[in-house]
Amino acid sequence: MVRVGVVGYGHLGQYMVKQIMDHPDLELAWVWNRSDIKGKVADHLILKDLNSCGDGNPDVIVEVAHPDISKQYGQLFLKHADYLMGSPTGLADRETEEKLKSAATQHGVYVPAGAFWGGEDIRKMSERGSLKGLTVTMKKHPSSFKLSGQLEELNKTVADKAVELYRGPVRGLCPLAPNNVNTMAAGAVAASNLGFDNTVGVLVSDPGLIDWHIVEVEVLGPPGPAGNQFTVRTQRMNPAAPGAVTGSATYASFFSSLLRVGGKGAGFHLC
Repeated sequence: MVRVGVVGYGHLGQYMVKQIMDHPDLELAWVWNRSDIKGKVADHLILKDLNSCGDGNPDVIVEVAHPDISKQYGQLFLKHADYLMGSPTGLADRETEEKLKSAATQHGVYVPAGAFWGGEDIRKMSERGSLKGLTVTMKKHPSSFKLSGQLEELNKTVADKAVELYRGPVRGLCPLAPNNVNTMAAGAVAASNLGFDNTVGVLVSDPGLIDWHIVEVEVLGPPGPAGNQFTVRTQRMNPAAPGAVTGSATYASFFSSLLRVGGKGAGFHLC
């Protein structure tokens, strides 16, 4: 029986708690939330202080709250359990990335693949040194973005046609769109030889995408004898309600990632 602690009780957190409680091989150790959840979760399962995350002896701690959780508590979580990061955009912060790398010695940091298609193949290419380029493009309706800074202002100007809000290193994009680009962060983790600085993220605000979130992945490998380059392109169309930050298929995918946590030891793992 795998005991799971859940950090966050929003839409995804509520889904995860229900799935954990219904699964024969999982047991809920505790739930923590920033606001009061008394009456929503049994009193004995509510964790009041994340500094007490070892209570209930969790095997896995799942974060579905905010990237800052990893910065503040990630090292502590890894002293007690494997850690599944629901907000891997937090790894774009260099200090957080380095701290978790150094702390993941006994337990591992797991990053859900989510909407990132082909992650295992990209990981294999990265480990062989044959991955030469990775670009992840995310296209959503303007109302589906939660942005800050100049991207927020630019998104407000989108009217009747698609606008490219950003193109550049994923590390620079994550702090501006932490709720929207976890898929890109997963890509940067899979492409370990490229990382957050050399994985390219493209964010497109498209008013025509009322019912969909689209993720496009372009992978570049080594050039062939004639100079032509190995290339793979995929497009994932995820059904999503208007204004939804997370597509409907992502919930089930995230729970599937939880079922794959464990047994891989130290370091960072895509799941």
